[in-house]
Amino acid sequence: MSTLSPEAREKLTHCSTATLTTLLFKRGLNKQFIQDVRPIGRYERSMVGEAFTLRTIPAREDLNPLSVFRDPDHPQRKAVEVCPAGHVLVIDSRKDPRAASAGGILITRLMMRGVAGVVTDGGFRDTTDIAQLRMPAYQNRPAVPTNLSLHQPVEMNVPIACGDAPVFPGDIVVGDNEGVLVLPKEYAEEMAHEAFEMTIFEDFVLEQVQGGASIRGLYPATNPDTEVAFKAWREKNKR
Repeated sequence: MSTLSPEAREKLTHCSTATLTTLLFKRGLNKQFIQDVRPIGRYERSMVGEAFTLRTIPAREDLNPLSVFRDPDHPQRKAVEVCPAGHVLVIDSRKDPRAASAGGILITRLMMRGVAGVVTDGGFRDTTDIAQLRMPAYQNRPAVPTNLSLHQPVEMNVPIACGDAPVFPGDIVVGDNEGVLVLPKEYAEEMAHEAFEMTIFEDFVLEQVQGGASIRGLYPATNPDTEVAFKAWREKNKR
C-alpha cells in the first residue's frame, strides 16, 4: 500500500532534488542524495515512486554461469516481474559500474509493467535504447559486460545502500535531471507539500532576479515587502 497520497505524489513530480535536499537538511538528514548517479535521458517531470530494492554481492564465479538465468526465481529476473507498478526499482550494485546491473530488454519490461523508474549505483548496458524509453533510468555510467561477471543478486525488497544513500522498501524515490534522492517514507507526505510551496516561491524569486532585483531581503524573504509582493504574484499567476 502506498504511503503517499495522490496529491502529494503529483506535487513531487514538479519538485527538484535541489529543493528537497534543502528540506531534508532542515530535518538533519544529509545522506539521502544518491551519489554518482545520473539520468540516462532528459525528463520533463520528476520521477516519483516507492522504492522496491534489489541487493547484490560480489559474484562468485562457480555460482554464476549463464544458465542461472533459466531459473524464473533468479533474483534479478524475479525483481523485474514483481516490482509493483508505480514503484522505482533501486539496485544496490555496490557503486561498481564495471558490469551491467540490467539492460534494455529488462528495463523495457519494467516500463511495460508500469514501473515508475529504475536506479543503479552501477551501470546499465544498451543505454542508447534505454534513453529512448518512456521511463526514467539512472546509473553511474554505461556498463557492457553481463552482471554475472561481477554482481550476484541475492535479495529483494530489503534495506540497501545505493550510492551511499540508505534506501528502505517503501521510501519515496525522486529523480530529476540532476540526480536521485530518497525521502524517508515517514516524512514524504509533509515534505511533498512543503517542497511544492517552496518551488512556487523560488519561481517567484527567479522572476524577480531576472527582472533586476537584488537577493537582499528577497531570498530569504526577510523584507516584509517580499511577502506582500509574493502574495500578489501568486494571485496574478494563479499559483
